[in-house]
Amino acid sequence: AEQITTIRNGVDTARFRPTEEATVSRLPFAAPGASECLVIGTVGRMEAVKDPMTLARAFVELISRVPGGRKRLRLRLMMVGGGSLRATVQDYLARAGLSDIVWLPGARDDVPELLRAMHVFVLPSLAEGISNTILEAMASGLPVVATDVGGTAELVAEDKTGYLVPPENPLAMADAIRRYADDADLRSRHGANARLRAERQFGIDRMVEQYLNVYDEVLLERERVAPGGAQRAK
Repeated sequence: AEQITTIRNGVDTARFRPTEEATVSRLPFAAPGASECLVIGTVGRMEAVKDPMTLARAFVELISRVPGGRKRLRLRLMMVGGGSLRATVQDYLARAGLSDIVWLPGARDDVPELLRAMHVFVLPSLAEGISNTILEAMASGLPVVATDVGGTAELVAEDKTGYLVPPENPLAMADAIRRYADDADLRSRHGANARLRAERQFGIDRMVEQYLNVYDEVLLERERVAPGGAQRAK
């Protein structure tokens, strides 16, 4: 154990950052009343391990629970990413009558801008390590709802930067998302906390510094034990 050092992924907090601009207005389902839309979003491969169907089911459940969910809160769903399940998810949402308020654009190269158009980030995965997309969402100032799998609990601070829910549980996911749908102050507070946590604990500069510290420690130890203490090990 004493020979192991954990270094978590780092996120570019300059590239992924909050914005004051009304980027929601650029989305295809936003107008009219773009400023009133509440965009629930995710970024990830549309494959079984990422379980996009659970988020789709949670959104359908949320729409059914919130009176006038289409109009009063102008709920919207954005699922960014390509994969073998994209058509299946799209068909499910169409059969639920929600095609006009969801957007599945496939793989994109403008993820930082799309994150800035979201209000809540959701990750429904069945398995994760240290999720880069959660870090990117946190750096973008978004509260996060994510399944409690893998290393996700190391990133999401429960009831401070987001909520953890059981995997494959669309009802629990809908409950967590609704907390944010009903409370703009909570969204803002958790989003600000997420940004601060990303800057302080998961910035890419901190990751690089930790790597350098490991190399320094190893090299210093090798110099110490080398004959005469002067020869650096290669």
